[in-house]
Amino acid sequence: MKNSRMIYVRDMNNIARNWVAAILIGGLIILPSLYAWFNIIASWDPYGQTDQIPIGVVNEDTGSEVRGEDIDVGNDVVDTLKHNDSMDWHFTNREDAMKNLKYGDYFAVIIVPEDFSEKLTTVISDQPEKSEMEYYVNEKINAIAPKITDKGAGTIVEQVTSKFISTVNGVIFDMFDEIGIELNENLPDIRKFEDYIFTMEDELPEIHDLVSSGLEDTENAQAIIKEAQEKIPEAEQTTNSGLETVKETSSLLTKAADRLNELAPQIVEDLQKAQTTAEDIHQLLQDVQGQDIDFSRGKELEQNISGSLDDATNRIGDIEAALQQLKEMNRNQQDGDPSGGDGEGSDNSGQDGPGDSSNQGDSASQNTNNQNQVIDDALEQLVTLRKALEEAQQNGGQITSFINDKQQEVDSILSDLEDLSGNTANRIGDFLADYQENIEPEVRQKIGNAQQTLSNANEILNGIQSTIPEVKRVLNNTDEDIGKGQDYLHTILGEYPYVNEKVNKLADKIRDIQDEADINEIIALLRNDPEAERGFFEEPVKLNKNEVFPIQNYGTGMTPFYTVLAIWVGGLLLISLLAADVHHKEELTGRERYFGKLFTFGTIGLLQALVVTLGDIFILDINMVHPVWFVIFGLFISLVFMLITYTLVSLFGDVGKAMVIVLLVLQIAGAGGTYPVVLLPEFFQKINPFLPFTYAIDLMREAVGGIIWETVIHDVVILASFGIGFLLFGALLKNVLNKQTEQLMKKSREAGLFH
Repeated sequence: MKNSRMIYVRDMNNIARNWVAAILIGGLIILPSLYAWFNIIASWDPYGQTDQIPIGVVNEDTGSEVRGEDIDVGNDVVDTLKHNDSMDWHFTNREDAMKNLKYGDYFAVIIVPEDFSEKLTTVISDQPEKSEMEYYVNEKINAIAPKITDKGAGTIVEQVTSKFISTVNGVIFDMFDEIGIELNENLPDIRKFEDYIFTMEDELPEIHDLVSSGLEDTENAQAIIKEAQEKIPEAEQTTNSGLETVKETSSLLTKAADRLNELAPQIVEDLQKAQTTAEDIHQLLQDVQGQDIDFSRGKELEQNISGSLDDATNRIGDIEAALQQLKEMNRNQQDGDPSGGDGEGSDNSGQDGPGDSSNQGDSASQNTNNQNQVIDDALEQLVTLRKALEEAQQNGGQITSFINDKQQEVDSILSDLEDLSGNTANRIGDFLADYQENIEPEVRQKIGNAQQTLSNANEILNGIQSTIPEVKRVLNNTDEDIGKGQDYLHTILGEYPYVNEKVNKLADKIRDIQDEADINEIIALLRNDPEAERGFFEEPVKLNKNEVFPIQNYGTGMTPFYTVLAIWVGGLLLISLLAADVHHKEELTGRERYFGKLFTFGTIGLLQALVVTLGDIFILDINMVHPVWFVIFGLFISLVFMLITYTLVSLFGDVGKAMVIVLLVLQIAGAGGTYPVVLLPEFFQKINPFLPFTYAIDLMREAVGGIIWETVIHDVVILASFGIGFLLFGALLKNVLNKQTEQLMKKSREAGLFH
C-alpha cells in the first residue's frame, strides 16, 4: 500500500508542477460537465417552444345548414386557432401550404375540406357520416417535430369535437328539457297508460276465453239461424193454414150462432111441453089417487101413463140431441182454432204478434171449455130427468103386475108416481128457467167471445204473414254479419299470441323501468339546465393533475440521465488520455500499480462528479428536492464508474477502452434514461437489470424528485456490488491478465497503427 500511495502522491505532484498537465487535467475535470450542462439546457423546455413550429392551415369548408340555422365549422376552427398560441399557425390556401410543406417551411399542414360542416350535420340523419380533416406532415425535417405537430392536429380535432359535442348536446338537452316538461304535464296519462297495460295483461286470458266462447256462440247462433231459415217456409205454410183455419172456425161459429138461434126457441118449447106433460101426469095421478080405481082398466091406464112418459122422454132426448149438437159445434170450433193447433208459425216468427195470438187462442179455448161445461151440466140434469121418467115409466109398467098381486100397494105406488111426476115437473121447470136465464145467454156470450178471439187471431196471423219477409231479411243479414263476425273472431284469436306476448313484454319493460328508475326521477333528469349540460359535455372530464414527485420541466427530468452520462464520459476521457499504469514496473507489484493509479483516477473522477453536480445546482439552477444527496450520490456513482472503467483499462489495455465504449453505448440505449424501459426493444429490456446506468440514474432521480429510501438502499447496494466486484477483479487478476495484455499491446504496436 505504501508504494501505491507513493504512485498517487507522485502523480499529484506532477500535475501541480507541470502547468500543461494541470491545464489538461483541469479540462478533463470540467469537460464532462459541459457535456451534461449543454444537453440539459438544450432539452430544458422543448414543448414550451412549440409556438415556434410553423403549421399551415387551409380552410375550404363551405358551411351547411341545420334546421334553418347556418353553421360553418371551418370558420370556427380558424377563429379558434387565431387565439391559440400552442403553434405558429399560418392561414393560407392549399397550393401555397403544400409548397411550403414540401420545402420544409411548414412542419405540417391541416386542411379543412369543403364538406366538413355538411358531414357533421348528418348526425341528425338516418345515416350519419364522419367528417374528415386532412393532415400532411413532413417527417424528413426532424424526428421529434412530427410528434409535436401530431399533438397540435389532435388538439384541433379535440377542440372541434368538443365544440360540436357541446353544440349538439345543447340542442339535445333543450329537447330533453321540453320533453321533461311535456312528460310532467302528461304524467297522469302515463300512469293511466301503465294501469291500462297492467289491466290488459291481467285480463287478456279472460278476453281470450270470451272471444273463444263468442266464436263458439256465433257458430251455435249460425246453426240456429240456419235452422230458423229452414223453418221459415214451414212457418209461412203454418200461418197460411192458421188463417184458413181461423176463417173456417169463424164460419163454423157463425153457423153455430145461427143454429143456436134456430134451436133455442125449439129447446124452450120442448122443455115447456115436457113440463106440461109432467104436470098432466102429476094431475092425472092425483085424480086417479082420489078415485076408486077400476083395476080392470089398469092396463089402459098403464098404457096411457107409458105413452105420456114416452112422449116426455122423447122430448128430453130431442133436447139432449140439440145440446150434444151445440157441444159438437163448440168442439169443432176449438179444434179449428189456430191457437189450439200447430203454433210453430208464431214461435218461429220472433215477433210480438204471435205471442198475442197464443194468448187469444188460449182465451178462445177457455171460452169453449166454459160453454162445454155449461152444456155438460145441462146434459147431466137431462140424464137425471130421463132416469126419473124412465123410473116412472118402469113403475107405471109395474101397475098391471101389481094390480093382481098387490092391490094394497097401488095407492102407495100412485102416491110415489105422483111425487115423482111432481118432482119431474118441478125439475123441468127449474131447468127451463136455468136454460133461459143462464145456459142460453152464456152460450151466446161464449160464441161471441170466440168470434172476437178469432177476429183478433186473424189480425195477428195477418201481421205475422206480413212480418215473415222482414224476418227472412233480418235472418239473412244476421247470418251474413255473424259470418263476418266469425272471421273477425278468428283473426283476433290468430293475433292473440302476438298481442299477448307484446303486452306481456311491454308490461315487463314498464316494471323493469319502474324498478330501475322512477318516472319522476327521469323527468327531473330531463329537466336540467341545457346550458349547464352543454358546458358539461364540452368538457365532460376535467383532469386534476396531482404530482406525487413534481418535476419542474423537461430539463430537470433529464438531469439525472445527463449527469450520470457525464460522469461515465468523464471516466472515459480519463482512461483515454491518462496512463492507466506506471512506466517503471520493475520495483512494483501489479496490485501496487493497480491501486496507485486507481487513487489518481478516483480523485480526478470525484472532482469531475463534484463539478457537474454543483454546476447542475448553482449554474443551471435546477430545482431538486435533495441537492445535498444529489452531490453525495454523484460522488458515489463517480467512484463506482471509475472502478469499472479503470479496472477494464488497467487489466485489458486498449481492449478495455473498447469495452468501456461498448458499455456506454449499451447503457445509453438500454438504461431507460430517455424512454421507459417497457418501450424499449426486448434485447434492451433483458440487459437493463445488468447495467450500472440503470441504478445510477434511479439514484439521481430520487435526489431530484424525492427520496424513497427503500429504493435508494436498493440502488446503492447494487452499485456498490458492481464497484466491489470490479475492485476485487482488478486486485486479484492484475498480474495474471497484464502478462497476456502486454503481449497483445506489443504486437499491436508493431503494426504502427496504435500508440
